[in-house]
Amino acid sequence: MTRLSRRTLVQGLGALAVSPAFSSFPRPAYAQGAARIVVIGGGAGGATLAKYVKVGAPNANVTLVERNATYTSCFYSNLYYGGFRTIESLTHSYDRLRETGINLIQDVAVDVDTEARVVTLMSGTRLDYDKLVLSPGIDVDLDAIEGYDAAATQLMPHAWRGGDQTRLLKSQIEAMDNGGVVVVAAPDNPYRCPPGPYERICMIAHYLKTNKPRSKIVLLDAKMNFSKQPVFMEAFETHYPGMIEVNLTDQIDSFEVVKVDPKNKTLTVKSGQEFKADVANVIPPQMAGGIAWRAGCVENRWCPVSPEDFSSTKVKNVYVIGDSANAAQMPKSAFSANSQAKYVANQLVAELNGLKPLPSRLRNTCWSLLAENDSVKIGASYSVGELAGTPGLVAASPFVSEPGEGASVRARNFKESQGWYSAITIDMFAAS
Repeated sequence: MTRLSRRTLVQGLGALAVSPAFSSFPRPAYAQGAARIVVIGGGAGGATLAKYVKVGAPNANVTLVERNATYTSCFYSNLYYGGFRTIESLTHSYDRLRETGINLIQDVAVDVDTEARVVTLMSGTRLDYDKLVLSPGIDVDLDAIEGYDAAATQLMPHAWRGGDQTRLLKSQIEAMDNGGVVVVAAPDNPYRCPPGPYERICMIAHYLKTNKPRSKIVLLDAKMNFSKQPVFMEAFETHYPGMIEVNLTDQIDSFEVVKVDPKNKTLTVKSGQEFKADVANVIPPQMAGGIAWRAGCVENRWCPVSPEDFSSTKVKNVYVIGDSANAAQMPKSAFSANSQAKYVANQLVAELNGLKPLPSRLRNTCWSLLAENDSVKIGASYSVGELAGTPGLVAASPFVSEPGEGASVRARNFKESQGWYSAITIDMFAAS
């Protein structure tokens, strides 16, 4: 992993201070029987929440179910394409998390009986719970694009989950001839990491500019505009002139990809145009992770939650955090998931200990690397307010990088993002 100064790491830890810290959780004598808290998904949301609940309520029986033996982050993985991170630096162990006393089970949750409060795992194991927290991330919709099925993901990787898909897309780009065409297909909102496709384009362009300068990148976008668009467009023109073709949907043409031919590497958009790729990064529409559907928590592809505590509005004693949750104005990001995890842990620990929750807040920041030492960011704080006449999470004090910022500002943003990545993975996995 990239070595960081103590100052940079402290700044990153400061960025995570969006909820009560470890030692701030109320810890009176535990008066009731051991509560059973089951958490599904060991990413930025689930791992963080499991740790904070166990620390805040040591007598609780906290079980974390995660299918993978190690965790490779999708967030920050775009830097791997640009040569700024290794895949090893994005991969993390659960060993220290086990040492906190969490019961970590490597398995897959396949069913939830919300009446009996039982989770069934693929192995046949049944887990009783008092409270269930779902943080399964996203599923890609393999029915949304004609020709894009499970087999097609091996030829046209989405790389919207960390790990094998990340490596596959990188290997295809490395194997492509100088002068080849990389097509990136971006979905309509909402989806995981709104600025992600455009940072990825910058990082792929950085690699191609250095190693395959006659190559080209084509963006096919289902949207009319996208997150941090002014600074990304500036970066395309400044750092990678003539290399990136941007196709945004407008009132005449829709560049939403509706059909692919994985064998021939062609993509057809809604307006009828066909694009030929040497490497195709197809990022399909997304939805809540499968276990959220089986638990009955999904409505219109995502899970509606109460903004006060992220409890499901459809099922009792179930909470949904991270990408699967419909958190209104709060975007689907690792920072959001981590913030939501601590926010909900604060609620659960207070309930388990018979106390009122400590004051806490929600925040998000998303950094995007455009080129070496040139990073931009967007973010806001969030609190319970009113959206279209109903309670929801409303953004406050938003900020976003602007075109024309000085090099020192952009370099500082990059150091800040490095500190944040180290801090959030320490926070998730109880690492040091």
